[in-house]
Amino acid sequence: MIAVDTSAMSAFLAGARGADCDLIEESLATGAVVLPPVVCTELLSAPLLTAEAAGLFRALPLVPLLEGYWARAGGLRAAILKRGWKARLGDALVAQACIDHGLPLVTRDRDFRHYARAARLKLLP
Repeated sequence: MIAVDTSAMSAFLAGARGADCDLIEESLATGAVVLPPVVCTELLSAPLLTAEAAGLFRALPLVPLLEGYWARAGGLRAAILKRGWKARLGDALVAQACIDHGLPLVTRDRDFRHYARAARLKLLP
């Protein structure tokens, strides 16, 4: 299973090329994609979203949030901010959901490298 971030899924839907898009395509075909809930919300918020894309996002399983998730996400974000690194709230929520389940994250957002360095977030490809 892989988790996919908004940046990578948006690139994939726009027809971009790259190892991340290849991995998303393969994983969608095998049913191995899950979305962190925040990513689903971000994707469904796109003003020009097609009905087909919205249907895809709604059909994908969401990463379940575990007990204590919100407190852990806050602590994770604080740890990143203490190092002087950029830590958007949405990114912290995505990272914590993936960390809780040991899910690797496919993303084009370089800010997630902070979570990989400071925590146990695995990034692909």
